[in-house]
Amino acid sequence: MMRMEPVEVGGRTALAIEVKLPLTTLLAVTTDKGYIMCGALDVDLLNRKLKERGIIAGRATGVRTIEELLESPLESVTYKAEELGITPGMKGSDAVALMF
Repeated sequence: MMRMEPVEVGGRTALAIEVKLPLTTLLAVTTDKGYIMCGALDVDLLNRKLKERGIIAGRATGVRTIEELLESPLESVTYKAEELGITPGMKGSDAVALMF
C-alpha cells in the first residue's frame, strides 16, 4: 500500500510518501529540489556512483512514521545537500525547509 499527502514544512508544502512493503515501510518527504528518507536510502551510493547528478538528500534512521522522519536528526546527507547547509544531526524538517 502507498500513501501520499501534502505536509507543511516551514510554511511551505512538501510531499510525504509512505510505502508499505513486507517487513518494512519506506518513508520520504520531498520538495522539487531534494528529499529526506528513512534508513533505506543509500547516501554513500548517491555520493559515489551518482555524484554527477548532484542529488540533494538526507537519511534518518530508526524512523517509523513521517512525523518521526521530520522530527529526527539526519544520520547522513549527500555532498550536494551539504552545499545548501544541510548537515548530519540536523532535524529532518529543518533540512526540508532548506530544500525549497
